[in-house]
Amino acid sequence: MAYRNKTYIAFDGDNDMHYYRLMTAWQANDGFSLNFHNAHDLNTARDSSQEESIKRQLRERFANSKLLVVLIGANTKYLTKFVKWELEVGLRLGLPIIGVNLNGSRQMDDRCPATIRDQLVAYTSFNHNIIEYAMDNWPTDFQNLRSAGMTGARFYNDDVYRRLGL
Repeated sequence: MAYRNKTYIAFDGDNDMHYYRLMTAWQANDGFSLNFHNAHDLNTARDSSQEESIKRQLRERFANSKLLVVLIGANTKYLTKFVKWELEVGLRLGLPIIGVNLNGSRQMDDRCPATIRDQLVAYTSFNHNIIEYAMDNWPTDFQNLRSAGMTGARFYNDDVYRRLGL
C-alpha cells in the first residue's frame, strides 16, 4: 500500500488552470507556508487521448492521496467526464474534501457539483490563508464529524477568516 501524504487537486483544466498554477506557486514560494505534496506531480498520462489511460494514471495519484481539494469555478459542476469521476473516487476512498470557491464565496453555493452537494465537505474561498487553514484542520475535523455520523456542507465562520487576516 502506498504512503498517503499527497493532496489531490481536481479542477476544470480548460478554464481554471491558472488557479491551480497559483496554488503550486504558493507552495514553491518561501514567502508562503502552504505546504502540500501535489498528487499531480507523481506521474503523467502517457496517452492523454485515451480516457481509460488518463483514469488509470489518476487512480495511481489517488492511491497516494490523503486529501482532495476541488477548485470550484463557473463550469465545474458541468464537468462529468473527469471532475465528477474524481469526486466520486474521492468519496469512495473516504478522503476529506475541501471545496474551494473561485468566486469568493465562503460556503457551498450554486456552483457546487451535485456529486458533493450533500456530502461532508468543507468550503472556503480561494485565498492562500484559508486554504492552508483548511488543509491543516479539515482532515481531523472530517474524521471526527464522520465518526459522529455527521454529513453535509461545512464552512469556516467569519471569526476564522478575521484571525487569518481576511
